[in-house]
Amino acid sequence: MSTPGDEPHLLVVDDDERLRALLQRYLSSNGYRVTAAAGAAVARALMKSIEFDLLILDVMMPGESGLDLTKSVRTESSIPILMLTARGDPADRIAGLELGADDYLPKPFEPRELLLRVNSLLRRAAPPEPPPVGPVRMGTALFDPATSRLTRASKPVKLTCAEAALLQLLAVNAGRPFSRGELCKRLNVTLERSIDVQVTRLRRKIEEDQKLPVHLQTVRGVGYMLVPDRA
Repeated sequence: MSTPGDEPHLLVVDDDERLRALLQRYLSSNGYRVTAAAGAAVARALMKSIEFDLLILDVMMPGESGLDLTKSVRTESSIPILMLTARGDPADRIAGLELGADDYLPKPFEPRELLLRVNSLLRRAAPPEPPPVGPVRMGTALFDPATSRLTRASKPVKLTCAEAALLQLLAVNAGRPFSRGELCKRLNVTLERSIDVQVTRLRRKIEEDQKLPVHLQTVRGVGYMLVPDRA
């Protein structure tokens, strides 16, 4: 991530030259360093030599799509990813979240909304203060809210910034149920269904049997709650 005093560095990946230039100009005028790429191949090359703070990816691109690139990036990085999609079907946008994207914005969109979402993702990726709570154990999994670090059987488990933010909130408030609406408000998420997607992804990383969750529980009629092991 950027060091204190530096502007966050964003990578915009879109095959639409006009939109790419507009996004680069608008985001640059609002205090960000912005690099643009016309496709996934160029983006990959850039990411090998530059450490970006956030990716903005178009879903529909010739060759390797934004969904393909998201899936690949998530195998090695937890960098925040905002997806731009012209598709109207919510199922298509959910697919991006399931692959590890942190948020999406359907086209056409207001530039101001894009800016707000970028700001929100960057805040979420860099919490201002570590919470005053020790590590939380869940079977063979151990999560430290102070560092957002998850291990399972002593091996590190990668989390997206959205997963880390959700797990941190639940861990700091272990035993307290949260409604989907409240989680959306606390995490600056617009779609309640995206909370369900992040919960499903976290269960794969925490639970011994994600179909019978012991720790990341569904509270009927309410929402979700984290139940760690007893000390």
